[in-house]
Amino acid sequence: MKKLTGRVSQKRGLPPGVMVHVGEKKLDDVKILVIEYNEKEYNICEVKSLAECKSAVKKPTVRWINVVGIHRVDAIAEVGSYFDIHPLVIEDVLNTNQRPKLDVWDEYSYIVLTILHFDDEKNEIIPEQVSIILFRDTVITFQETAGDDFIPIIDRVINAQGRIRRQGADFLACALLDSIVDNYFGVLEKLGERIEAIEDEVIANPQTETVNELHFLKREMIFLRKSVWPLREVIGSLERGQSPMVDENTLVYFKDIYDHVIQVIDTIELFRDMLSGMVDVYLSSINNRMNEVMKLLTIITTIFIPLSFIAGVYGMNFKFMPELEWPRGYFYVLAFMLAIALLMLGLFKRKKWL
Repeated sequence: MKKLTGRVSQKRGLPPGVMVHVGEKKLDDVKILVIEYNEKEYNICEVKSLAECKSAVKKPTVRWINVVGIHRVDAIAEVGSYFDIHPLVIEDVLNTNQRPKLDVWDEYSYIVLTILHFDDEKNEIIPEQVSIILFRDTVITFQETAGDDFIPIIDRVINAQGRIRRQGADFLACALLDSIVDNYFGVLEKLGERIEAIEDEVIANPQTETVNELHFLKREMIFLRKSVWPLREVIGSLERGQSPMVDENTLVYFKDIYDHVIQVIDTIELFRDMLSGMVDVYLSSINNRMNEVMKLLTIITTIFIPLSFIAGVYGMNFKFMPELEWPRGYFYVLAFMLAIALLMLGLFKRKKWL
């Protein structure tokens, strides 16, 4: 089960700006993909150092540098030094437990958010932190793993699909954010299917495994809310034009992403309410089942109380008891006891206790 808080204690006592990787090492080495393009041409090269990539594009409009793997502090520091990025920003890039946020600097804007994937084998959400640094003509992205989240964006650059080759770096950053947010819907669909399945199980046949599954899903919803809710403020700030790196013509696209984030948040809140309701239904079902058992035991006990009394009376060892001399006394008492039992059963059925 994933932790809701990260291990940031290892930075305790260190001064601000010290570059220390906080998180899990997910790759063996760092890979850097450099994509330069304008409306007419593009160039892509994969390198281990920025100095290795030689541009083949004349007057590139936009440069996109995608750094995969952030565990090597020296490689990330080299990128930061190449673009004169403040050490505090590089420190945040290396810390994979960041809350989604937007930091606006004079020459660039720094955006951090979380990519979410649903692992079908483990049946859980796998998070990945992504950092985006937006310059006037350059976008730098830092990923923990080499996923396929940005492949559609690369294909659009290669095939000149849509507006991406005709727009600036701010539109590229917008496309990256839109791809990440749209991926949230796929994760929510998977969780929605699980919630619907467990909802039927809670109503039909609640088991101990059911409450364990409910507890797991509630933790997933808490993690989702923690990852997505702050993004509302981030996209809202970009949509209001608080970053000087975003052109006015691009603001409308950020507004569309903002609407998607609101929809995601509403769905998360809906799922949380459904899970809370299912916990109440589960507890009510268990209580009702216990009440039925107790009612049955109470009815059985109530029937046998007078029968036990009669048996106890005739079990006393007094010498002078008239009924002991009756030839058919044993059968009379049994018939009397049976009549009492049937009478009480009829009474319970009339009152609809059975």
